[in-house]
Amino acid sequence: MTWDEAGENRSATWRSANGRPAPKRVEVVTDSLTADDANRMASQGIAMLWHGDFHNARQILNALDRRVGAGKKVAGTPGDRFYRHRQTRSHRARILGLLLVPLDPGPVVPLRRAPDLRSAAAEAYGSISEPSVVSLHELVGAIGAHEWRLKGVHVDALQARIHPHYGTFFPTRSEYVDLVAEAPLPSDTLAFDIGTGTGVLAAILARRGVQHVVATDNEPRAIACAGENFRNLGVEERAEAVLTDMFPPGRAPLVVCNPPWIPATPHSSLDSAVYDPGSRMLFRFLNELTDHLSPGGEGWLVLSDLAEHLGLRSREDLLAAIESAGLRVVDRLDTKPTHGKAADRDDPLFEARAAEVTSLWRLVPR
Repeated sequence: MTWDEAGENRSATWRSANGRPAPKRVEVVTDSLTADDANRMASQGIAMLWHGDFHNARQILNALDRRVGAGKKVAGTPGDRFYRHRQTRSHRARILGLLLVPLDPGPVVPLRRAPDLRSAAAEAYGSISEPSVVSLHELVGAIGAHEWRLKGVHVDALQARIHPHYGTFFPTRSEYVDLVAEAPLPSDTLAFDIGTGTGVLAAILARRGVQHVVATDNEPRAIACAGENFRNLGVEERAEAVLTDMFPPGRAPLVVCNPPWIPATPHSSLDSAVYDPGSRMLFRFLNELTDHLSPGGEGWLVLSDLAEHLGLRSREDLLAAIESAGLRVVDRLDTKPTHGKAADRDDPLFEARAAEVTSLWRLVPR
């Protein structure tokens, strides 16, 4: 990206872990920038490259966040509220993403009172070998993700912690993990975990005694994360993480998949664990499952019905897809959500979240 500074043309490498494009209009700002000025510039699509105190930049970012706000509640169908909610979140991310900071080799932020961000920045952006520029909002997210990685997320079913890497979806919702921990195993010899993410479901299966679990993902970050978690949990001899698109070679008596639950377009690369346009991963899992099951084997589909309550996919659509794939349901284990938003009446999607049920569908060839 390029900008003018004191009459000279300057440039640096633009980096975005979320895949956002480089801003086209950039102005250098300092500690004299007010929150109102920042809001005005962001509203006009002008990116602000901060050349001041790091903590002052954080304060301006917080002030921008307050001005953007959460948006007003929208009347209409649950689907209307969902799309308005996503538009509001996208607008907020776009505005907050326009406050930029330099990131130099190290990686370090060459601003006054900048903390030591080397580990957090390296986890989000990799090796930094030349002067770069990043969104402060994204960098703050990377700091939070690094803290989550260090602290970990306690998983009751494992009686241990899973440590998510930056860019992997971490299992803060325990109910779907508990379903996999409780469903009757069709076999303890081999299992595939499709789209493993942090590896939590594969680790559950290994802890339950499955002799070999192949955990797949098409994201290198996820494979590195799952592999590290397997080692930390002491299941690395039973569970392996494999970089591949969906299914590994061969067949297994148990194939598990927890695909993205919401059929909508992700707004960033980090959204792809939750949003999947047209339910592509879900339908691909169903359509290809029989080709990867051993005789007498089962497929476990772990899926929330939140999309149904939002009017984005019907139960009839799901059942038709199961039947069309040559599968039948032998059992379904259900659980209600336990996360805070299911009881938060101020959440714009409260009605759908309160009605949500997460299920483990036990599927076999017809």
